[in-house]
Amino acid sequence: MAEERTGVYKMRDRQFTLLGSELKVGSKAPDFSVTGNDMQPITLESTKDKVRVIATVQSLDTGVCDEEGKKFNEMASELPNSEVVVISKDLPFAQRRWCGANNVENIKTGSDYRNDSSFGEDYGILVKETRFLARAVFVVDANDMVQYVQQVPDLLELPDFDAALAAAKKAGG
Repeated sequence: MAEERTGVYKMRDRQFTLLGSELKVGSKAPDFSVTGNDMQPITLESTKDKVRVIATVQSLDTGVCDEEGKKFNEMASELPNSEVVVISKDLPFAQRRWCGANNVENIKTGSDYRNDSSFGEDYGILVKETRFLARAVFVVDANDMVQYVQQVPDLLELPDFDAALAAAKKAGG
């Protein structure tokens, strides 16, 4: 059974339980496989030798997540030799539609829609009550070491984009 953490994630006054161990700075990033919007797998290995910014959202079809995805798309142009991946439980077809409708070309979108939700559990951000992913940002260096983690405490808040950008630039040397 996966580790459960209660009281660290909420929406307004409603508390949620996160499944999986909390990922910490300095730890090795777990490998993962999510489905890209082209139906091809995106893995930690497939983005090797680059700094990875991995942002997780509930659904790109919600206002806060839509804003976050667009902001990371803008940010990606400031990060040479980096890969920015936004992961949600949205189906790959919906992610592709969202990218096209919003002229999003600088990031990859990945779907953790499969039943096992292994990405969410391995990164400690699977919401038990909804099976969605909690809002979080991970910066992983080219050696697969976690350099930055922000788990946003409230579903309705955006992450600290400046801190994520600074961590990604620092990880890239």
